[in-house]
Amino acid sequence: MRFSGWRVLREGLTGNRGWQGHWRDPDPKPQYDAVIIGGGGHGLATAYYLAKDHGMTNIAVLERSYIGGGNVGRNTTIVRANYYLPGNSEFYSHSLKLWEGLEQDLNYNAMMSQRGILNVFHNDAQRDSAVRRANAIINQGDDAEILSRDQLRDMVPLLNYANNRFPIQGALLQRRAGTARHDAVAWGFARGADQRGVDILQNCEVTGIRTEGGKVIGVETSRGLIRAGKVAMAAAGRSSQVAAMAGLTLPIESHVLQAFVSEGLKPIIDHVLTFAEGHLYISQSDKGGLVFGSYLDLYASYAARGNLPMVEHTMEACVAMLPAIGKARLLRSWGGIMDMTPDGSPIIDRTSIEGLYLNAGWCYGGFKATPASGQCYAHLIATDRPHEAAAGFRLDRFETGRGLMDEEATGAQHNLH
Repeated sequence: MRFSGWRVLREGLTGNRGWQGHWRDPDPKPQYDAVIIGGGGHGLATAYYLAKDHGMTNIAVLERSYIGGGNVGRNTTIVRANYYLPGNSEFYSHSLKLWEGLEQDLNYNAMMSQRGILNVFHNDAQRDSAVRRANAIINQGDDAEILSRDQLRDMVPLLNYANNRFPIQGALLQRRAGTARHDAVAWGFARGADQRGVDILQNCEVTGIRTEGGKVIGVETSRGLIRAGKVAMAAAGRSSQVAAMAGLTLPIESHVLQAFVSEGLKPIIDHVLTFAEGHLYISQSDKGGLVFGSYLDLYASYAARGNLPMVEHTMEACVAMLPAIGKARLLRSWGGIMDMTPDGSPIIDRTSIEGLYLNAGWCYGGFKATPASGQCYAHLIATDRPHEAAAGFRLDRFETGRGLMDEEATGAQHNLH
């Protein structure tokens, strides 16, 4: 079933009786060529690109709950390619290019909106950092502009330009950045993978990873043993727990990151805004709600809920930067479990166990990385060679110290990334 304007019109005129399910609900096979642990955005994208780019269709994606119920449905939907360091910069540039053609590729409306992202700076040091980042982004081949205070005021007049504590000097703008609908991205990849023969197994929790002689042979699940020649972990904040089933210890801490959405408002923000002081990022959804978040909760946790002090801090930052929303009501909040690495950069690599692969450590970059993560991980699984866009995401960099990417320049402390 393909989507088109004509199809939508026809179904609307005939009672919407012709729509079909987006993907099948199959029973597990006893054996697959490859099994992917985790039915979030990265796991589904990996399955899609394995089938599309490498012709591997005897694949199962194992999700312990339902598609879209994890981090892929618990984020602030931001898509950007404004990373600074070599390794990360090339990867997110590759990802943004995939985003720009994703809806046509999937034949699915992911509601990609390239509204631009503005990184507001407040002092000379932040301005200098923004200029260095802009130069690095341009050298990478992506777009970046430095806006003066007056140029920023013309674009976003509602900011608090009279705030003496957090004076606004200007902003770094990337026009090609923006947002996409998080759960629609998961559904689109699930649908695309299913159409190519991939089995998507919901309510199928992995309880163990079986190995023999240093080689993986399958996974134990709540729906029985599933054998596979290759097993790929894509479990986001649960990566350490899943890896422990195979006897592996990962250099990852899991932290909660809260996000919030307000009641629906008339359009007041045309871009994604981030603030260097108080660390706040905010945009407005198609429904009118303001979607925003700030820091991690700064303690390790697997609970998908946060604490009240971080709620208070985030609301203070919102009102300090955008006083006009001071009386807006908070509609809901949620928490995602972030798999944080010591250098703030991800891991896409083979493990010491033959046939067992790792995709983890995405820190703040998980959603925006979805298509490139899937494509690069699929390339690794199919060929046992790293994709050139993800060549720096090696696991052994934390053991050897070679190739570390301290993206936030805060040192080896997980909760500062």
